Amino acid sequence: MTARTPIIAPSILASDFAKLGEECRAVAAAGADWLHIDVMDGHFVPNITLGPDIVKALKPHVSIPFDVHLMIAPVDNYLEAFADAGADIISVHPESGPHLNRTLKRIRELGCKAGVVFNPSTSPSVIEWMMDEIDLILVMSINPGFGGQKFMHSQLAKIARLREMIDATGRDIDLEVDGGVTVETAPLCMAAGATALVAGTAVFKGGPSAYAANIAALKGG
Repeated sequence: MTARTPIIAPSILASDFAKLGEECRAVAAAGADWLHIDVMDGHFVPNITLGPDIVKALKPHVSIPFDVHLMIAPVDNYLEAFADAGADIISVHPESGPHLNRTLKRIRELGCKAGVVFNPSTSPSVIEWMMDEIDLILVMSINPGFGGQKFMHSQLAKIARLREMIDATGRDIDLEVDGGVTVETAPLCMAAGATALVAGTAVFKGGPSAYAANIAALKGG
């Protein structure tokens, strides 16, 4: 695989929630490619974050794509709300509904790109027979629910396996990694085959004046 500069998707979970609009504008101006939005329901994962109304409120603040990761179950009833709110990519977990294929098709019908998220224990084989329905694959290198966790190096082999599966299709499917991404772990993810990196603390540390340097560092600059 030819080396490429990673897509950087700052996770607003690590931002100042009292200034969400300002924070979104700041990371976009600092060179972020996507805005990563973690949606947690307190049921599928042990935390509660935000809903479609906040996504809708943030949409006018930036022009970069909204990369929405739904950690909710059952997920199907909420797809339309997040699409209407402005999601460009909607990613779901195979465990969050009974029919992954149907869910992915519905996401695309709503005009969004469809993503599949892998928990650390989820096998790549889950998507073996539906690669044509997928626009993005997200590998969790932590257990989902809270930011600030340590990177799980065991997931590098999974990233590499999913890269092989993507390349075998000949399709341009982005391979994203979320969890413990830092300037130290980012190159490992890219070497394994990732094309996009979600970063929370690594982007937002130091405040707005540091965002551009933090993003540049993650991109290898």
